[in-house]
Amino acid sequence: MRVLFVGDIVGSPGREMVIRYLPKLKAKYNPHVTIVNGENAAHGKGMTEKIYHQLLESGAQVITMGNHTWDKKDIFEFMDHAKQMIRPANFPEGTPGKGFIYVSVEGKELAVINLQGRTFLPSIDCPFRKAEEIIKEVKKRTPFIFVDFHAEATSEKQAMGWYLDGKVSAVVGTHTHVQTADERLLEKGTAYITDVGMTGPFDGILGVDREAVIKKFLTSLPVRFEIAEGRTQLNAVIIDINEQNGKASSIKRIMINDDNVFFE
Repeated sequence: MRVLFVGDIVGSPGREMVIRYLPKLKAKYNPHVTIVNGENAAHGKGMTEKIYHQLLESGAQVITMGNHTWDKKDIFEFMDHAKQMIRPANFPEGTPGKGFIYVSVEGKELAVINLQGRTFLPSIDCPFRKAEEIIKEVKKRTPFIFVDFHAEATSEKQAMGWYLDGKVSAVVGTHTHVQTADERLLEKGTAYITDVGMTGPFDGILGVDREAVIKKFLTSLPVRFEIAEGRTQLNAVIIDINEQNGKASSIKRIMINDDNVFFE
């Protein structure tokens, strides 16, 4: 089983990269399941119903979210009807939406789980305990389990990777928008990377206009952040999972930008 995961889509530049390259990536790598993180897709914060459908039409089968899930108010109007979108499962009980989903794959199922870290982010329910709870449930149906861990701290992401090693097929980190070069197979067969990276502006700072960010650091004054213009990028990973036991057999980083040209 092959899974393609695209890192945090930031604003219209990120969406344009998905529209342009996702069909080409799917043609080249032939993934069985395509997942994207869309929590920054609507001008850098949140999701709208129009963008949700646009990402599905571009080839995504599952859309994961994160700490900006609720930043666009209209999400409350369509979240419960967005069958292919999941938000962090460790949001408090009673939160709209769902935290995991099953995707049918040639007679098998891939469970996709979304979790959010707590270090340097709002203190919500424990992602580690929530992961255990969900995994216990989904293991009754499938050994193929993919986790998007949306977290700030490298240490918390690594801890989750080792905590779930051998229990899930893959743990990929999102949120920090910089692709890390530590992709690996952990000791018990879980594919891991600290951060997949982002899809959007290439010359900004985490997708934001760099001059505004620099001014913020220089002055500590309030600054309005806008999505950066100019060149763009797409970051992703391809993960292969053994169909006999649900353990990962490989993980490969994908980086598309002006310095790393995509070849079909």
